[in-house]
Amino acid sequence: MTSLKMRKLLEEKLSGSDWSFSYDREKDTLRVEHAEQKKGITISIPGLIAKWEEKQEAALEEMVYYIREALHVMNEEQKLTGKEKNIFPVIRSTSFPTETRDEISLFYDDHTAETRIYYALDLGSTYRLIDERMMQKENWTEAKIREMARFNLRSLKVTYKKDTVAGNTFYFVNSNDGYDASRILNDQFLKQFSEETITGTMTLAVPHQDVLIIGDIQNEVGYDVLAQMTMSFFASGHVPVTALSFLYENGELEPIFILGKNRKK
Repeated sequence: MTSLKMRKLLEEKLSGSDWSFSYDREKDTLRVEHAEQKKGITISIPGLIAKWEEKQEAALEEMVYYIREALHVMNEEQKLTGKEKNIFPVIRSTSFPTETRDEISLFYDDHTAETRIYYALDLGSTYRLIDERMMQKENWTEAKIREMARFNLRSLKVTYKKDTVAGNTFYFVNSNDGYDASRILNDQFLKQFSEETITGTMTLAVPHQDVLIIGDIQNEVGYDVLAQMTMSFFASGHVPVTALSFLYENGELEPIFILGKNRKK
């Protein structure tokens, strides 16, 4: 599958709407936006091809659905009042934009050297990141949004699957509700998990927004497995976050740098 073929397939799937397309050859990205309002999203063609090679047509259909929903949300005015239970934190990479294309600042908090916390209004099939204009219009404070988002996050059920490799156990939180990576912010859950389940060294990874990987590392091989696993998830996610993992100890996160086979720093 070439970039040209993938771009044409995507444009064909999205044709017949009030959207315009612009291709950046240097970055190999396709910009899809509303023809009049000029609000839209940018898709990485190589990233979509990688998913297509794994899932074929299903990957393309997922992307088309995501684009349609996102554009629909972007071009409608959203209100926070009355939707207090629909506000959640979302984890993003530090390379993620801090402003909308209209140069309106998004509301976010620093998290680690690799990640930031943004705040989202859940709209059912998608969500809208909260920006300063939305907050000012309804006179909402940062503290109010943080408190609501953390409370709502704690109310989400946490389920996981587990797998054991070379004596190391990995737990995968993957409910596909858009907030799997966000569960790294659920301090109560992490503390309880570390005390009741983990017997070795506890690690955490958020390679993309739809998974939280918890590792119970028992030996040096576990770190190599963790690095390979995290990179694989990072490459396949719709919204990649970070390929680095973290040590979890006493409620603190410390990045793990895998330097080579069976070596960590």
